[in-house]
Amino acid sequence: MTIKKKRIGVVFGGRSGEHEVSLNSAASALQYLDREKYEVIPIAITEQGNWLWGVEPEKLLQARKDPALGESQADTSAVAVKAGSDAPQSLIDLQSGNPLSSVEALDVFFPILHGPHGEDGTIQGLFEMANVPYVGCGVLGSAIGMDKEIMKKIFHMAGLPLVASLTFKHHSWERNPEDVLDTIEQRLPYPCFVKPANLGSSVGVNKARDRAELERAVKLAFSYDRKIVVEQGHAVREFSCAVLGNDEPQVSVVGEVLHGSDFNSYEAKYVNHTAQFDIPATHIPDEQAQELRAMALRAYKALDLNGMARVDFFLDTDTNTYYINEVNTMPGFEKTSLYPQLWAVSGLSYPQLLDRLIQLAQERYAEKQQRRYSR
Repeated sequence: MTIKKKRIGVVFGGRSGEHEVSLNSAASALQYLDREKYEVIPIAITEQGNWLWGVEPEKLLQARKDPALGESQADTSAVAVKAGSDAPQSLIDLQSGNPLSSVEALDVFFPILHGPHGEDGTIQGLFEMANVPYVGCGVLGSAIGMDKEIMKKIFHMAGLPLVASLTFKHHSWERNPEDVLDTIEQRLPYPCFVKPANLGSSVGVNKARDRAELERAVKLAFSYDRKIVVEQGHAVREFSCAVLGNDEPQVSVVGEVLHGSDFNSYEAKYVNHTAQFDIPATHIPDEQAQELRAMALRAYKALDLNGMARVDFFLDTDTNTYYINEVNTMPGFEKTSLYPQLWAVSGLSYPQLLDRLIQLAQERYAEKQQRRYSR
């Protein structure tokens, strides 16, 4: 008896500063999804927002290196989502509204999209409107997990410790940049860190040690987002936990991020690859590791997350005080990335992690179908 394989649509790329990170994450997932269990369909989204059915991540990576390739060598059909049935169904071209050729329905969408337009609730909203199963957090959790200002407010209400921070919107900077710089200097000591409020992978993040560096950092952060967060700098060590699950989430061992620069920058993570991990963290007492694991679960539940998230912490080495930094609802997902490695050391291999995430998506979808949406 032949068991019908589940059809998994892996969605990657997207209109984000983390586009290339997404391509590398998706390439890894596509390599390790069990082809005995799944028929895997790659669905690429270009930086211009075009959806490319059946195009591998490597094709977009090549196009980034050689723009002459462009999209001319790929199927540039822009497709809407359609799933949830064993019968063949017609996809819709999002640009023309016309049906595409009939294709067999997908069972689960697996978005591996980092940053805006993928990790912030936007594509999750599309999946919800289409009523299809998808991996990862829902609309609310994704949106809050992306917005550092709102995330911090909820963490504060949940009693989780935070470093001092300020938030500014671009219209304030345009109206009076000197006032913004003065406010930061009056309320936060140097050094401080300037971040786009809605971005990850340390894109647009810089450390400022004086006013000149602060001005440059603010300008750069505003080039990525209409809202920025400025945080007080501390001498810190960085720790992370991976959380997995829906209503009864589990948390991994604690890992420490080791890097040779002032902070774990985009270059350290993805260009120079100087960031290393100590998993499990060997230089903190067991009781402190348990405290961080408990805080990770509190953060996960406070934001109403499901599927997966990585929760990051700082340890102030001067005061021995822990602070929660942020959650990442679509963490870097290469096999060698921190989130999969935390689970690998915790006893869940990368292929098993992929299986579990697909299972969680189906469980959440099945539960959702029991609800009433009309009188």
